[in-house]
Amino acid sequence: MLGLIDAYKHYDKSFDTKFSTYAYYYIIGEINKYIRESSSLKVSKSLIDLNKNILKTKEVMTQKLGRVPTKSEIALYLDVEEDLIDTAILATDEIKSLDEVYDNTKFYDDTSPTILDLRSEIGKLSPEEQELLKMRYYEEYTQMETSSILGMSQVQVSRKENKVLQKLKSRLVS
Repeated sequence: MLGLIDAYKHYDKSFDTKFSTYAYYYIIGEINKYIRESSSLKVSKSLIDLNKNILKTKEVMTQKLGRVPTKSEIALYLDVEEDLIDTAILATDEIKSLDEVYDNTKFYDDTSPTILDLRSEIGKLSPEEQELLKMRYYEEYTQMETSSILGMSQVQVSRKENKVLQKLKSRLVS
């Protein structure tokens, strides 16, 4: 909506351009801005733009060369250092889950004493408390969604969740 409103403010009929064509770039710009700013990790716009250029360059060079270009060829084409290519690709790569298995290896050991202690303490909670944690942290329901499913107010869910977390924290710390 912000892009649409911004496009409306700046649109000039005298350029003989359809409004939808003109507004498209404003809307896409706002969407990209939202994605960039709402990410849990902040990546500079220059690295995001460089990664886009790397992908475009890779596509063009693959067609021209008949093979995937090397990193040094891409760096030479874009006139940037090879290290910056690596940085841009790494910075804009998708975040991997700790549960993901890579090369037959998990990123973390889910049988560590801390994880086992947490599982044990969760097992000692009442069925209602376990259900609340399951809904909030495993099924990723919001407090509002959880409240409607459990038949209580959002405030009650929030308070109960805080109590359960404090209970777990005190048991694990001691």
